[in-house]
Amino acid sequence: MLFFSVFFLFSVLILRLGFVQIVYGENFKRDLERKEDITVSNPVPRGNIFDRNFHIIVDNVPKNAITFTNEGYSQSDMLITAQKLAKFIVKKTDMVTERDKRDYWMIKNPKLAEAKITDQERALYANDKLTDMDLYKLKLNRITAAELNQLTNEDIEVLAIYQEFSKGVKFIPVMVKNEGVTDKEMAVVSENLQSLPGVETTTDWDRSYAFQNTLRSVLGNVTKSGEGLPADQLEYYLARGYSRNDRVGKSQLEMQYEDVLHGNKSKTKNITDKAGNVIETHTVFAGNKGKDLVLSINMDLQMAVDKIIEEELWSAKGKPGTRLTDRAYVVLMDPNTGEILTMSGKKLVRDSKTGRTVMTDDALGTFTTTYSVGSTVKGATILTGYKTGAISPNTYFDDRGLKIKDTPLKKSYAYLGQLNEINALKKSSNVYMFHTAIRIGKGHYEYDKPLNFTNKMAFETIRNSFASFGLGTRTGIDLPNEQTGFKGQSKLPGYLLDLVIGQYDTYSAMQLAQYVSSIANGGYRMQPHIVKQIREPGRDGENIGPVLKEITPTVLNTIDAKKVWLKRVQLGFKKVMQEPGGTAYKFFKGAEYSPAGKTGTAEAFYDGPLRSHFGKEPPPVMNLSLISYAPSSHPEVAMAVLVPWAYDGKDDNRANLKIGRRVLDTYFKIKKK
Repeated sequence: MLFFSVFFLFSVLILRLGFVQIVYGENFKRDLERKEDITVSNPVPRGNIFDRNFHIIVDNVPKNAITFTNEGYSQSDMLITAQKLAKFIVKKTDMVTERDKRDYWMIKNPKLAEAKITDQERALYANDKLTDMDLYKLKLNRITAAELNQLTNEDIEVLAIYQEFSKGVKFIPVMVKNEGVTDKEMAVVSENLQSLPGVETTTDWDRSYAFQNTLRSVLGNVTKSGEGLPADQLEYYLARGYSRNDRVGKSQLEMQYEDVLHGNKSKTKNITDKAGNVIETHTVFAGNKGKDLVLSINMDLQMAVDKIIEEELWSAKGKPGTRLTDRAYVVLMDPNTGEILTMSGKKLVRDSKTGRTVMTDDALGTFTTTYSVGSTVKGATILTGYKTGAISPNTYFDDRGLKIKDTPLKKSYAYLGQLNEINALKKSSNVYMFHTAIRIGKGHYEYDKPLNFTNKMAFETIRNSFASFGLGTRTGIDLPNEQTGFKGQSKLPGYLLDLVIGQYDTYSAMQLAQYVSSIANGGYRMQPHIVKQIREPGRDGENIGPVLKEITPTVLNTIDAKKVWLKRVQLGFKKVMQEPGGTAYKFFKGAEYSPAGKTGTAEAFYDGPLRSHFGKEPPPVMNLSLISYAPSSHPEVAMAVLVPWAYDGKDDNRANLKIGRRVLDTYFKIKKK
């Protein structure tokens, strides 16, 4: 019986095996031979940034790095690898939290962690009264401080490495360490790669700034390897083929030109077997370094202007009434092309560590901060007066102050006599602009009587006209976060008079540069741009590559003004700087480059970083500005200078004029070289 039973069972087994082999054999064979192709993208170095003379501004510096690629390893496998790797490298643990330590303690002590759940709680879990997450939280909360203290410094270091391992997506390398990786660490890890599955030694890159802090706020930043994609733009980047741990430009120029600078990733195809093991690796695409940017900025000029601002700011701080003075801005622009030659800003701040006042770069403030600028807008006021028919060439007004009922006398800094519009610009008459505004508003002025306008659109008319020059609107510069400025909300007649002398709305230094360029070039509002060219990366890593795209001049709009009107404003601007009695003549007398321009002084209220130190009423301050272009007959450079909160009281330090003269002198001196 036993013999026949065994014989029968073996017969059934043989028949079954034969059936499986004959019927399903081919299917099983295909399953065993089945492979899966997984393509992985790897980052490439970003493009370089050059100035207009091809001096390198931003490039990439290679550095040692250690990465980990999860090829399907289990949690225990990764923990073992982390423990081994911790013996070869020093890993910072400052990012390890108490929660991380609790998780790690549970991984190291699974039995002790399980013991923290009571029989009653297990019964509730069995009856679906508690979930896995509930049990997990109970375990976490019941880990005592004493138990956490059992973790050694070595354990914490292993945990820090394990955390990096856990961030990875399958087959996507993650950075374990790329800061301060020593040659010794690289050598030891490289020698032990066979015992460290998934670990690789490689080369990472970091941004290097050849001119240190010069223009630093405008160049922007790139995310660090530990940051990855910005959370608020995650979907945007993922939809464009980025990986979560990719480094991207997160501010200013680096962010604005991310699509150009980031390059094309290399692509590697990993072929895995049914078990997920990598059996072959092929390079599909070697990748391309990011494209290079050539800026319109002249870094020699930029550094020289930075130095001028620094010296004049420190000098101004030694004079009376400058307790609130802390910043100044200069923009140099080619009025014919819109190329930005220099955008310089400096700010005095208190160092939180030393308590000392230090100078920092604030080039960003040239287009992200706005201020009352004063009389520099008067050229736009005159042209608006022409356009609306409020005045015509050679219209005269008496400069005697205006007294509107229940308001202080509104006047110029002195009585300037009978003036036409050219001399009103030369001597900076406020009253001439007031009469122009009254006519635009179709009002009637009588001494100490109320002032009303029948033209209810007077504010809009003037602001729209100013915007055609770039005042109070976006200039279109190729950088993010440009500010348009504040527009006063009240439409009382007195504020219209303030508007036409630059003491109501606020403007940026970049807007002033675009405005004066529009007058200098004969009536074309040019779009300012900081990028001049996009180029292919150099093949040898040193020489500049071929031009991929040239940024051509863009005319945003043409000023609605007759050529004769522009000529008269240009003449007034020329007299400001080249004729005795002009408000800038004393500072620009003898300048060989024939400058033209307009000065500005605005009565304002302080609204800077120390505003909270004052009560409800902020202290009154004076903002200083200057616009200019040269040579006056065929302009090649336009300039805007802005010094907010330059002084309080009556001691005018003329910082705008001192900075302006030195900057234009420097421009033409460098040009001769």
